[in-house]
Amino acid sequence: MKKPRRPRRTTVREPAALLAAALRAQDEGVIIGRRRPARGGFGVIFASDVFCAMTGCTREELAGRSHTLLHTERSDREQLVRWLRKPHPGPLNGEGYLLRKDGTMIYTAWSFNSIQPARGRAVHFVGTYRDMTEKRGLQEVLVQAQRLDALGRLAGGVAHDFNNLISVINGYCELLATQVANMPRALNEVTEIHRAGRKAAALTRQLLAFGRRQPMDARVVNFNGIVRDNAEILGRLLGSAGQLVLELTEDLGNVRADTAQFQQVLLNLITNARDALRDHGRVTIRTANCEIKSGLHRRLTDSPPGRYVTLTVTDNGIGMDEATQEHLFEPFFTTKPEGQGTGLGLALVYGVVQQSGGFITVRSRPAAGSAFEIMLPEARAPLAAAAAVHIAAWPLTRGHETVLLVEEDNVLRKMVAGVLTADGYLVNEVKRPGEVRLQARAPAKPVQLLIVNLVGEGESLARSIYAAAPDLRVLNTCNQNDRQTLVWLPPEHQCSLPRPFALSELVQAARRLLDA
Repeated sequence: MKKPRRPRRTTVREPAALLAAALRAQDEGVIIGRRRPARGGFGVIFASDVFCAMTGCTREELAGRSHTLLHTERSDREQLVRWLRKPHPGPLNGEGYLLRKDGTMIYTAWSFNSIQPARGRAVHFVGTYRDMTEKRGLQEVLVQAQRLDALGRLAGGVAHDFNNLISVINGYCELLATQVANMPRALNEVTEIHRAGRKAAALTRQLLAFGRRQPMDARVVNFNGIVRDNAEILGRLLGSAGQLVLELTEDLGNVRADTAQFQQVLLNLITNARDALRDHGRVTIRTANCEIKSGLHRRLTDSPPGRYVTLTVTDNGIGMDEATQEHLFEPFFTTKPEGQGTGLGLALVYGVVQQSGGFITVRSRPAAGSAFEIMLPEARAPLAAAAAVHIAAWPLTRGHETVLLVEEDNVLRKMVAGVLTADGYLVNEVKRPGEVRLQARAPAKPVQLLIVNLVGEGESLARSIYAAAPDLRVLNTCNQNDRQTLVWLPPEHQCSLPRPFALSELVQAARRLLDA
């Protein structure tokens, strides 16, 4: 008869080996420490391989070291020391930066628990660390994008309201200029006011571009052509501050963009680079083709896979620190002295690139220069023909037709009505579409031209007048992004005049419609 087999006795080494294997299998860094009452914190007596990789330190370098030396924030260290002073501390969770051996920092989430003895105070503690650096970076990118989007909406709304005021200023300047044509001193002062008004109109266009509310005349263009056409003026813009160098790829692909807007983008980037140059300054404009494969698109912030065309403006100037780069594209943010910058240049660049479906990145370090790289999707289409530019002249014929003017802004309505009346038109002016429906249908004075913003009740008002007057013309004094076409009205009987508009443009547009 066989003797019963005795159960195998587990040696002391086997649980220790299993524990070590379990710690190595964890994707979190683990440390075990002993209380250090003299200096606070606890001394590290064990560190897992993952924790050593996170911190860049070996076990020998961590052994006996106080764990609080790894935490950069003073508040985190004080919190940990207070927790250790408790006789029976419960779990402690937190987040913060951890200092690596090479001086860099990673963002971690940690959890501490005491190893409770059968009796007495807890002497040993175990801590786990999870690397949250990449997640933290994505969160910061998302917050930055949301902040820029909110700022863009605010900037666009302010610009729309400001357009009415600019139209009034510039309109009355045009009126005064004709009245003081024989008074050189007065004419010069009016011209200065008008020049300031035009600058204000340019600022609103930049705000609208940042808010992605600027209308685009997108065509198939080539970056090389835009750079070559503007190289002379860009070189003059740099002046004696530095040298302009062009490194253009000959077989560059085409993109779909607004030429006028990208001319402004180039001007702003070159101006920004010029102000950052030192002695022996150098600004390089480089173009290239780029293809991003699907395997390289791993993060939310990466550009989607596809073929791109890049335009990079690089300088060897003073560069920027990380704090400056975080706010670089925000409107009205500038590092220049007061009076030397509006803080809208790079905001315009960001808005135009985003509106064009592209991406912009910045690489810069203090004293090492900066590089702004713009990426737009490649357009598989031939170049578009250049559009002809027509300069409008003030109409010479006087009007006599009946005009219905609907304008909510009191000052702008008064100015437009006064100009049209002085030009011979019979003008009926009201503030809102709802105030004129019955009046507009009156057969005694049929409306021949309706000047109105078609957004909201404007379109329904135009339709009701058209039912009684099929020969109606409609001038849509819209905001920059509100151009629209009335499908039931002949195309030659309607047009849009985005704000802010010049008074001469409005008079000429009205005459053109009535003469159609």
